[in-house]
Amino acid sequence: MQAARLYGARDIRLDEVTMPENPGAGEVIVEIGAVGVCGSDLHTFEDGRIGDTGVDAPLVLGHEFGGRVVALGENALDGENQPLAVGMRVAIDPASPCWRCEMCERGHPNLCEDLTFYGLYPDNGALQERMIVPARNCFPIPDSISDAAAALLETLGVAIHANDLGKIRLTDDVSVFGCGPVGLLIVRLARLSGANNIYVFDKYPWRVQKACAWGATQGWTLDDGDPEALVMAATDGRGVDVAFEAAWADESIQQAAGTLRLGGRLLLVGIPGDDTLTLRHSLARRKGLTIMMSRRMKNVYPRAIQLVASGRVDLDDMVSHTYPLAGTADAFKLNLGYEDSVQKVVIQVGRGER
Repeated sequence: MQAARLYGARDIRLDEVTMPENPGAGEVIVEIGAVGVCGSDLHTFEDGRIGDTGVDAPLVLGHEFGGRVVALGENALDGENQPLAVGMRVAIDPASPCWRCEMCERGHPNLCEDLTFYGLYPDNGALQERMIVPARNCFPIPDSISDAAAALLETLGVAIHANDLGKIRLTDDVSVFGCGPVGLLIVRLARLSGANNIYVFDKYPWRVQKACAWGATQGWTLDDGDPEALVMAATDGRGVDVAFEAAWADESIQQAAGTLRLGGRLLLVGIPGDDTLTLRHSLARRKGLTIMMSRRMKNVYPRAIQLVASGRVDLDDMVSHTYPLAGTADAFKLNLGYEDSVQKVVIQVGRGER
């Protein structure tokens, strides 16, 4: 079967790899439907690493994915402890915690001390035709959810977790820096959570326009002026209650902090390319900010599926470009260059029946 593998920075090749067989107890084989390209994938593609994790051998990227169960091991129970069956369409949580360490037992599997994650070296991801996954990571989805939307349930899960940490209250004002897929979903969830005004910023005007269509009150590109000044003018000098940084975590962290009111909450969701955090201490201290780091997600797939199945979040509307598996390298290059008004890129690995 075929897989798209990253050999080093900006070097993705289509390879023939061994077809998986014979899932073990508690495992299933999934035929991959679609895979979303995430900002963290772009970091790894651009630099051959993400944070302090480098790629030391060919790696299959891709952690936003869904598919169809084609083989079962014994005791193949899904993420809600129900039996899976061949033919079921499933969304798949890419994180595999140990479920036994202190953090897992405290209800924080995203902080597991022995976590593995698909598409993060050395664990191969979903840009391949089939793969073995733990049954517990699988969540059945209705036929109303497309292959692309099934993949993007992971993106929605990241936004749900960030929204949970932000604790948005009715009539809170919110700012969002970065209107890529996660930022766009944070905007939508903030609106659903009862936020009053939502102010958004991005480098690219088409992403600001999309965020406004999805519920933002007002948006600016970074060429429109100083974000702090713009938000303070819009809020009569008060600032917002909650600010989300969902860009590439460079000067945007300082900008997001600048838009907050005294005692506000700063949620850091983006990943900096240089693995450093830059924030002026005096501003954060004098405002008495609460600063939280949002790491992936936890226990959110059932909620994500409900939001999409009910029509409250339209993940298909976020997809701007679709490529076949053979076009993975081109897809990554387009996405990294922010060409052609790109919003969200999906790789259609399977037959694309839905």
